[in-house]
Amino acid sequence: MPEAMENHHHEMPTSGPELSSVAFSATVHCLTGCAIGEVLGMIIGTALGFSNLGTLVLAVVLAFFFGYALTSLPLLRSGMVLAAVIPIALASDTFSIATMEVIDNTIVLAVPGAMEAGAGDILFWGALAFALPVAGVFAFPVNRWLIARGKGHVAVHKTGIHGGPPIRLVTAVAIVSFLFGAAVLAADTFGDDDHQQTGQKTMAAPTPPRG
Repeated sequence: MPEAMENHHHEMPTSGPELSSVAFSATVHCLTGCAIGEVLGMIIGTALGFSNLGTLVLAVVLAFFFGYALTSLPLLRSGMVLAAVIPIALASDTFSIATMEVIDNTIVLAVPGAMEAGAGDILFWGALAFALPVAGVFAFPVNRWLIARGKGHVAVHKTGIHGGPPIRLVTAVAIVSFLFGAAVLAADTFGDDDHQQTGQKTMAAPTPPRG
């Protein structure tokens, strides 16, 4: 058994700011894996000409894969065997990733033309950049609820082994991503409105009298 597991006796918080802090860390961890998988899945799916459904399925599969991988790799490096790591990763990340995937893909599908735009269009990236941070916001209370009941990220915490990118870095990237995505979607929405209004004014303009 890894030394970290033998010496780790700190109990998880069940309420208050401490619980929120742990839940936020778990959410950022899952968001990183989801983002990597989603971006790769969307790029590969659109580049290969997959249908919208095929692209979404690929993105979801890769999101789960990378989410589990970010949890599993530090455990494997510590000396734990794969058979012990798999159930920990499943217990830790499944509900969090599933929540993010439902919200993320719902938003992308709801943006008119986003899936059809493809990886070469800014609308595609704007929708995805907006959807991922919003999905993280929805996943946070899920993680908090699970941790408070001794589930979810608690499975990893019990090992005393933690990994993943710096929380502040991922948070900063998520904020920038959200602002970029919101700006793109706003520009696309208001741009369409202006275009429609211009078209309506043109159609409504009176025909000049003939001399």
